[in-house]
Amino acid sequence: MKVRIRKATAVLAVCFLTGLFAGCRAKAGENIAQGMQQIEQMDYEGALRSFEAATVNKEDMQLICRGQGLAYIGLTDYESAAQSLERALTYSDARIDQLDFDINYYLATAYYRGGQIDRAVAVYQAIVDLRPREKEAWYLKGTLELEQGKVEAAKADFEQAIAVDKTDYDMLIDIYVSCSRYGQAQLGAAWLQAVLADTSLRLSDYDKGRMSFYLGDYETARVSLEKVKDAKGTGAVKLLGLSYENLGDYNYAASVYSTYLETKQEDAEIYNQLGLCKLRVGDYETALNAFRSGLAMEGNGMMQSLRFNEIVALEYLGQFEQAKISMQQYLALYPDDEKAQRENIFLQSR
Repeated sequence: MKVRIRKATAVLAVCFLTGLFAGCRAKAGENIAQGMQQIEQMDYEGALRSFEAATVNKEDMQLICRGQGLAYIGLTDYESAAQSLERALTYSDARIDQLDFDINYYLATAYYRGGQIDRAVAVYQAIVDLRPREKEAWYLKGTLELEQGKVEAAKADFEQAIAVDKTDYDMLIDIYVSCSRYGQAQLGAAWLQAVLADTSLRLSDYDKGRMSFYLGDYETARVSLEKVKDAKGTGAVKLLGLSYENLGDYNYAASVYSTYLETKQEDAEIYNQLGLCKLRVGDYETALNAFRSGLAMEGNGMMQSLRFNEIVALEYLGQFEQAKISMQQYLALYPDDEKAQRENIFLQSR
């Protein structure tokens, strides 16, 4: 199993955009600020009501339309999201500023999620035409071109992204993961291998460890990441534990996760990995407790995986009635999960 530490993807350029919320709020009226807070809380319907109130109150229309676009993205209504974000851009003046780029990133997201990949690619192209050093746009554009099977175009875009900052190893790993996802792992691996082979770079143990991990050299990754697990925190611990898992040492991987959770901080993904390790070694009760500890952490991005794994742990423990109840709750939330549908058929036979 491989994980990504960095969060920027072709779905949403979060790293670029996160810092803009505060700036937008400073200029926003009361209802817009409330709407943005509701979006952060994933109350998208409530946010739309706040933006309607902001319109009545004659607050900043560009920020209102932008906020509506974000709310519609949260509601998976990508057509309405694109319309709102397109409208937001009509309120721009002749001077293109950071907010305009922010809106365009979200607009590309709406186009992509709505199945209009060519339009999303065109938005990223427009961004780099105005800002040739906008590495995030080069990376996202390249990722979408990989999805379209345009390998040479993607390669050229990734090279542009790398050229902006050759020491941005987060970006380099993102590129590798995108290449791997679309069947071009060898292309992405070449850039990582070039960095590892360049002795002039004096890589940190963390960078050497995580690059080695993604290249499948788990022994080197283990040795390097052990040296920095305390200093680098969650990112290093996750990759260190996964390195041990890939080496077949599930007990030690579990101890890495447990020690971190006991001495550092709670993390839903680490709880999930701990539970999976415990399932592998037959300690089903501890696995169940780990999954439930992760579920108790509200607002994390692991809820679907944790819920499904909780059901698996209940099955292993022979608690089939509880597993059936949990499965019905799961399918109500995730009705399109074919794996869960198959598992449900098995459960009904118990």
